Amino acid sequence: MLGSKIIKVSVQDVRFPTSLEQHGSDAMHTDPDYSVAYVVLETDNATLKGYGLTFTVGRGTEIVVCAVKALSSLVEGKTLEEIIGPEKGVIHLATAAILNAVWDLWARVENKPLWKLLVDMEPEKLISCIDFRYISDALTEQEALDILMKAKTDQKSREEQMLKEGYPAYTTSCAWLGYSDQQLTQMIDANQRWDVNEAITWVTKLAEFRPLWIEEPTCPDDILGHASISKGLAQFGIGVASGEQCHNRVMFKQFLQASALQFIQIDSCRVGSVNENLAILLMAAKFNVPVCPHAGGVGLCELVQHLILFDYICVSASLSNRTLDTLVKCWKSLCGSISFLKVTSGELLSRSMIYKCHRNPSEGILMFSVERE
Repeated sequence: MLGSKIIKVSVQDVRFPTSLEQHGSDAMHTDPDYSVAYVVLETDNATLKGYGLTFTVGRGTEIVVCAVKALSSLVEGKTLEEIIGPEKGVIHLATAAILNAVWDLWARVENKPLWKLLVDMEPEKLISCIDFRYISDALTEQEALDILMKAKTDQKSREEQMLKEGYPAYTTSCAWLGYSDQQLTQMIDANQRWDVNEAITWVTKLAEFRPLWIEEPTCPDDILGHASISKGLAQFGIGVASGEQCHNRVMFKQFLQASALQFIQIDSCRVGSVNENLAILLMAAKFNVPVCPHAGGVGLCELVQHLILFDYICVSASLSNRTLDTLVKCWKSLCGSISFLKVTSGELLSRSMIYKCHRNPSEGILMFSVERE
């Protein structure tokens, strides 16, 4: 069924009134209405559709929708075998929505969840999905292949472990609700609010509370600024985390080369879908920087869980200093939403949540409310 042809791309602007109770609000976004540009790929097989999305905080979603419509001609009339993956801004967001739908369609064709589709692919085939242009000075195709081949050891046991135990998660909702617990590992988020020196000053004042990281302490484009903050906070054992606003793999390459981040936060919709995130996961593995994905938005949890499962099983082979963001909102609109296992023990990050490993053949982002219309 890889020969099935995409005959139509439809896109809708779907918004949730999260501003009413300030869910997801932060220092920079005080009244967000979590939203998605929701893409459906229809094929010449009436039983086969692909579902994709990209996330915004409400303002500008209509522009992303227009961009998706502008890009639709690049996939309409093509088969899955013909599609290749532009590299920032609205076009990149729209690209993510379309390619997320392509990967969803591929997973449905193979009757596997996306993580399983990736895990079962031969290393050489995975490498063929990655564009190494502009990053080969940091990661060559051979180095990427070597990482995947090395991780083949005990791969099956890690897959079985994930099916049984799930992947560790954390939630920022506890901060919004005012929870306090001396047992909790704390992570703090400035949401790009500070200048470089201001970030170092403020976080230094909080060093006694031993936060694991400061997330997005300054402008997300300031790679050298993040490097300065990392250097300034190293003496306190406080890491710097960022990535949810990084435009493309080149930015991640430079963050890693500059030792600017101690935690990489990939996002399933900000960069060019699965293809580009594969490159980022492999670069992070080479530089030995843990990946803790960003997932605080509509559909982001459902998407990125597959990437981090693949990372553990086939790339990093480690759970050390790793966890996955989650947002307990907007789930009822999604088919096959995330679910959790009960936690009875706490390790690093005091894991209060564990992602249950998906077994269904999709990314779980089919929207009930949209498909019923």
